[in-house]
Parts: sequence; structure tokens; C-alpha cells
Amino acid sequence: MTTYRKVEETTLVLASHNAGKVRENAALLAEYGIQVISAGELGLPVPEETETTFLGNASLKALAAARASNMVALADDSGFSVAALDGAPGVYTADWAEQPDGGRDYASAMAKVEKLARASNDHAAWFTCALVLAWPDGHTEGFEGRAPGEWVWPPRGDRGFGYDPMFVPTGHAQTFAEMDPALKHAISHRAAAFAMLAEACLVRR
Repeated sequence: MTTYRKVEETTLVLASHNAGKVRENAALLAEYGIQVISAGELGLPVPEETETTFLGNASLKALAAARASNMVALADDSGFSVAALDGAPGVYTADWAEQPDGGRDYASAMAKVEKLARASNDHAAWFTCALVLAWPDGHTEGFEGRAPGEWVWPPRGDRGFGYDPMFVPTGHAQTFAEMDPALKHAISHRAAAFAMLAEACLVRR
């Protein structure tokens, strides 16, 4: 039987400079009496994501934040994968949207996916989210959740972000960008990963 390290602290560092991720994770952790402070608020640098897996990149970010802050840190890495593209864009999900000016254009990224996958009859796709807790002593606990479904074209909906408009989760007719945000969050890859993390490492206070 696997023994996981429990989070005893009441404040965690979220290894992110993304305000949306900070809000979402803060809401999830609040149920366990845990407050969140972001790496951005602490002025921590963003480490280069050099790993080739979601868990690898999340671990890299969590460990960097934990060691720099001397606090327990939580990091995530997530992405969109298409079976016909052998799992691409995967860990390079954000890279596919990079623009010369440093911004990101997900409309062009989705168009790239469709262009490369259109010849295949395989529309299977999935979102992955890896969540990693790291302690200053280097200990980590990692969890990975998936939301299976299929890619569709043209994109539909304006409620989501990233590749949400071209992804329909299994058992549903709407894309992530069309459905009510509360429903999306309940069935998402992040929700799946967080449920595993919470059961293993969090204690309700």
C-alpha cells in the first residue's frame, strides 16, 4: 500500500504566474483550509520547462518554487493530445500557439491540429493535467488526470480557453468552450488530478 506524505501546512505556494490558475487552485484548496500564495506574488523566477512529460515539468516547477520559498509548493502542467498526431501537441501544447511577438494564438494552434489530423478517421483526443506537490527537502507527490474525448472542427463556443473549442469530452455533446464552466470544472482533467491529490495528501480542517 502506497503511503503519501500529508500536507500539514495551511499555506501553499502555487508555482504559477497565471492569475486564472491561481484563482482556480485557491478555490479548490480553500475547502481544505489551505491558503495560496503565488510564485508571482513572491517574485519567484519561472524555470524553463525542459522535461518531456507533464509530470516531469510539473515536478520541475514545484521543486523550484519549494526550494526558493522554503514552503510546500503545488505546480501543474497540462496539455491537449490528439491520437492521430501520436499524442501531439502534448507537452508542447502552449508552444504550438506561440507567436513571433511572444504572444499566443490558440486559433492558429487549433487550425494546425486540424490541418495535420484531418486525413485521419481517428478523432480521439484528450486533455491531461499533472499536479505535483513538492517540499523544500526535495520530496514530491505527483498525480495525473485525464479527460478523454474527441476533437471536432470547426471550433465551437467562447467560454473556454486554449484548445477547449475543439474538444468534446466523452459522454457529452458540447465542447469544453460551450458548456457551463461549473460542469467543465467538474469533469475536467484538472478535477481528476486534484481528486487524487486531495484523497492522498490533503486533510480537511
